This record gives sequence, structure tokens and C-alpha cells, in this order.
Amino acid sequence: MDDKAKRSKSISAEDRVKKSPKETVHADEGYQYHYPDSESLRSRTSSHSYSRPPYPPGAQGEHSPGDETGEGVKALRELPLCLAQKRILSKVSQMKIPVVTKWQSWKLSKSKSMKKLGEEVKEASHYLKLWRKALLKIGGNFGSGIQSYFAFLRFLVLLNFMTFLLIGVFVVIPNIVFRTLNLTSLETGSNASGQAECLHYNPSPQGLVYFYSYLLDLLSGTGFMELSVLFYGYYQNSEVGVSSQFSYNVPLAYLLTCLFYILLSLTWIVLRSGSGFKLSVVTGDGDLSSYSMSVFCGWDFGLEGEQAARLKQNSIRYELQVELEEDALRRNAASRTLAQRVYLYTLRGVLNLLVVGLILAAFYCIYRASEQSSILQEDPSVKDNFFLLLLVQYLPSIVITAANFLVPTLCDIIIRFERYSMTMQIKLTLIRSVFLRLTSLGVLLYSLWNQITCGGEPRESACTRCDYNYAQYPCWETRVGQEMYKLMIFDFITGVVVILLVEFPRRMLVDHCSCKPLQLWGRQEFVVPENVLGLVYAQTVVWTGAFFCPFLPLINTVKFILLFYFKKLTLFQNCRPASRTFRSSTSNFFFLLVLLLGLGLACVPLGYSVAVIHPSFGCGPFRSLSHMWDVVPQSLTSLPKTAQSFFNFLGSQAFAVPLFLLSCLVFSYMAAMASVYGNNVAQLKAQLKLEGRDKQFLVKRISELTPANQKKSAGPSGSVVDISETRELWE
Repeated sequence: MDDKAKRSKSISAEDRVKKSPKETVHADEGYQYHYPDSESLRSRTSSHSYSRPPYPPGAQGEHSPGDETGEGVKALRELPLCLAQKRILSKVSQMKIPVVTKWQSWKLSKSKSMKKLGEEVKEASHYLKLWRKALLKIGGNFGSGIQSYFAFLRFLVLLNFMTFLLIGVFVVIPNIVFRTLNLTSLETGSNASGQAECLHYNPSPQGLVYFYSYLLDLLSGTGFMELSVLFYGYYQNSEVGVSSQFSYNVPLAYLLTCLFYILLSLTWIVLRSGSGFKLSVVTGDGDLSSYSMSVFCGWDFGLEGEQAARLKQNSIRYELQVELEEDALRRNAASRTLAQRVYLYTLRGVLNLLVVGLILAAFYCIYRASEQSSILQEDPSVKDNFFLLLLVQYLPSIVITAANFLVPTLCDIIIRFERYSMTMQIKLTLIRSVFLRLTSLGVLLYSLWNQITCGGEPRESACTRCDYNYAQYPCWETRVGQEMYKLMIFDFITGVVVILLVEFPRRMLVDHCSCKPLQLWGRQEFVVPENVLGLVYAQTVVWTGAFFCPFLPLINTVKFILLFYFKKLTLFQNCRPASRTFRSSTSNFFFLLVLLLGLGLACVPLGYSVAVIHPSFGCGPFRSLSHMWDVVPQSLTSLPKTAQSFFNFLGSQAFAVPLFLLSCLVFSYMAAMASVYGNNVAQLKAQLKLEGRDKQFLVKRISELTPANQKKSAGPSGSVVDISETRELWE
């Protein structure tokens, strides 16, 4: 009877819907619903064109899947309609029939077409990526950690290539065209301020030249290469008049191009490091994420082959082992007595003083090598000996390379006695290596500036006439470019020699010799941080020397391309993955952070050269100016008065002070927001820790009560035992 009553009620409700008027108006909302009497719902929706139905928000045809259980269903329930009408509205909304105009339909179809085109272009560009298959193969065999090094190398190749395109379009090609066509030029300044002695600069060899001299010039950038497009001395100091209404200011283009490629590099690096910074902030607390990252996020699903999977298993096992060892070290550190702490801190202080002494000794050697190299190159006995002259010219590069190899090796030995955890050892070693590599380059540049400016004393006899040491450096900008050129060439030669004469013979000895010490020695490990530091060092050299050697980015592009194939060859043939490597998710941000440090270091000597040191009188585009930056205010004088007033306002205190105050306000706001978000993250992490401890306590209590419950359940009648205690624990 109940079923019959329900069916009769539903039939009567449907009859009421059929007998309802054609138009039902809801006065409050202005909703109008059209229900023809003799047509079904499907036939009505297909045959009749009707105005946009006044469905409630979320119950329209253009709805998302989440609306069925969200606000749309809630709004539908609140309508003052009977249940049958609400069912009809629900069915219509589920049919997803949007009512749009022709313009909206055309616009929607075009947006879909453009979206599809964008996806196809993105997919095609994915296949056009440089070394895509090689990177997939490296990641499949050695994991994403080592793959991140090669991806970073690819990024540097693209960065150097784009930098050279910028320099080539605005500096190199215009100068070559102007020299070839012999276009008229208007000097941007007068050479009257310079002495006649300072204007002479002719590095071309005179008389009979031996064949080996050309090889020496090619390796050191001297001789015939000094006046080539490779170095600073080739470029003009003129404003070339292409037509009566247009002229090309070569010095201004040279300076602004340098600023633009630095800004390009900075912007590209910052944009690339954004995602890595977010991830490093999220996973920054090692106490919370150390085990979970290893257990839940440690596996690399891009691996291929049984050997690669076994290597990754060993790596994860080693990470878990290191985490356990670090926990034990933290517990031991917490249980140390006062006397033990004093002894340990004293030992660390003494060892750190030893490390600082080694680094300072390396800096002193680099400084002295730079000075002696400049002095010995003028010695006639050295000039007549090809190999001795080549050794003297490459003396600073040799000393820097030796320091970058010996000092980190000694620091690795010293840090074992400082009793740090494994993670802290890696971080401290990397910090020391970064400081040594980048600062050694700064020491070399400081020694050069000290010799060029006579120790910062323009009243010295060597700097009195020309405001710089003309006798030793007639074109000091080209000399700086030569030093950067030699550093790059020697760094590449050293890397290739190590691969061919060290890593390949080592692999052959390990594979074909059964001697136990050699087997314990094993193959060469591919240590990602050390290789990345080498790339950062090379890129810092490029940023520093590109102003004085415009072709340096192109040379570095070719070098990095060759280095990619050499490193790939030695990786698959000679190397094994390091026992302790970085995760690719966090290492990418570290690589870019170190690269930013290198960019900041490179900007210091560039700014000092542009703003402080007097340009050479005999070469380069700034030979007629007191300072390189003077070309900017001179160029502004040729602009209209309105533009001059605008740029003068940008350089005045009236603009600088409000900009500084506004920047302080923005930075303060961002710092406050970061502090608030940091506190929220810290509270959430603390809450997760407490929940984890509560779960551990509950599991422990359940395990304690389980034997007692089992004893109760083992009664003579086999009756079911009450488990209210266990249920209370779970609740």
C-alpha cells in the first residue's frame, strides 16, 4: 500500500506540472519559465529557441562539475517551487545547453581555436628544445639530480647565445659595417686633453714574425688579435652619420648594450629561480620534511633500467641512513657537557682559522702571480722563449686553477675533524668553495686595477701624464679582456685534459686491474655541486670580460656546447653517481642563487671601470672622454628640451627621494607579509608535528591494549568481547 501511495503521489505531482500554466513568474527575482503543455523536455530544448533561462546561479547550462554539489544546488533548493519543477530545472542545467548570441559563439570558437593552436605550438616547441633526448636519457640512467646539472648547462648556453646576439646586433655588426663602407664619422669628443705620448697604440708586430708567434697570439689574445673585433680596442669613438636625420652613437650603444645584457641575465635568472624558491621555502624545515621527502618524494619515476633503479634505491637508503646518523649526532650534541662544548668550539675555531689562512694564502699567490706576470712579460729574455713567454702569460690562470683545486681538497680533509653532520659538511664545503672561486677572480681584478691606477694614486710618476699606467698598459681595457680570455681558454683546456688523461685512465685501471686498492678507489664520482661551481665560475668570467672582449659570450657558448658532449661522454663511460647528491627540485634554486652571486660580483669591476678609471687615450670607443659614463650626459644634450628635462628629473633628488621612500614602504610591507606568512607556516608545521606525536601515542597505546583484548576474546564460549576501549582510543 505504501508503494502504491507513493506512486499515486508522484503521478499526481506530474499531472499538476503538466496542467500548470505556460508561464510561471517569480515576482521577487523576475524569473520566467516557459513550459509548453504538449511537448516533452527534450523536444522543447531541441526545437524551440528561447531566451536565456533565468536559472539560479550554479544551475545554468554553463556550470562546472563542482556546482552540482555546491552553491548551485543550494540556490535551487531555496527557490519557491514544487519538487517536480526543481527536478526539471536540475535536468535542464545538467544538459549544459548554453544560450549565446552569434557574436559570443564566434568569440568562443575563436578562443578555443587559439587555445588549441597555443597548445600545439607549445608541444612543438617542446620537441625543439636543445638536447631534449639527451637530457631524458641522462635522467633515466642517473637520476634527476645529475640531469639538473646538464639542464643548467643548457640554460647557460642559451643565455650566452642571447647575450652575444644583443652585442652583435648593436655593437659588432654596426662597427664592421661602418669600417667597411668608410662612412663619415663625427668625433664625440676631442683628444686635445690627452698627451701626444698617450695617443700612440700599435700592437701589431713589426718586421719578421716567427710562426709560433701567431699560435702564441691566438692563445693569449695578443699581437694581431688585439685590433680585431674580439677586443675593446677595435671599436670606434665616433658618432656615425648614416643620413642627415639619423646618426649612430657607437660609444653610447656600447655602454647601453652592456647594461642591457646584464639586465637580461638578471631578469632571466630571477624568473627561472621563482619556482625553486617557493619549493625551498616549503621544504626548508628539515625536522618536518626529512623523512617524508625521502619516503614519499624520493623516488624518481623517470628512471629506466634495472641498474638505474638499483642505484636510486641505494641512494634513498643512503639518505635514510644519513638522516638517522644526523639524528644520533643531534642527540649526542644535546647531551654534551659544558667542557665538551668548549673543547669542540675551540677546535672548530682553530680549524676555521686554518681554512681562512689557506684562502688568504691563495689570494696572496694570485695577487703576486698577476704582478710578476706583468713584469716578466717585458723582460727581453722571456720574450725570446716561446714556452716561457706562454707560461708567464698564463701564470695568473694557472695559479687560480691550482688554488681552486688544492684549497677545497684541503678543506674537505679539515672539515672531517669539525664533527658536523653530513648535511652541514656539504653546505659548509660549498660555501667555502663558492667564496674561494668567486673571490679569487676578484683578487685578480683588484691586482690589475691596482697596477693600472698606480695603487689609486694618480700623482705617481707612471700615472701623471695619462691618469693611468700608460707605459705598462697602453690599452688597459684590452689587457683586462685578454686576462678574461686566457682564464676561459685555460679553464676549458684543463677540463678536457682531466677528462682525457685522468678519468679515462682511471676507469681503465679499475675495469681491467683486480688490485684491491684500485677496486676500493673505484670510478670517478660525478659530483654535481663541484661541476656546477665550475660553470658559475666560467659564467662570472664571461660577465666580467664581455665589456672588454665582446666576443667572449660567443666563445663561451661554443665552449659550453663542447663541454656538454665531453661531460656526457665521461658520465656514461667513466663516472658513477655520487653517493650523496642534491635533489633536482632544490638544487636548481641553489645553482641559480650562486649564479646571482657571480653576476653581482661581475658588476663591481664593471661599475668601477665605467665610473672611476680614466679610459685609454689610444683605443676604444671612450678614448676622448674623462670617464666612460660621460657619454650618457653628452648624448642627452642632443635631445629636445622636453626629453632633457624629463631625464634630468629622473636623475634629480626630487625623483630619487620619493622613489626611495616608496621602495622602503613596499619592502616593509613585503617583509611584514613574509613575516606573517612565515609565522603561519611555522604554526602549521608545529601543528603537524603535534598530530604526528599524537598518532604515535595512539598507535603505542593500541599495541599495548591489543594483547589484553586478545586474552579477553579467548574465552571458553568464544563470545565476542567488547572493544570499547580501542574504539575510544581511535576516537
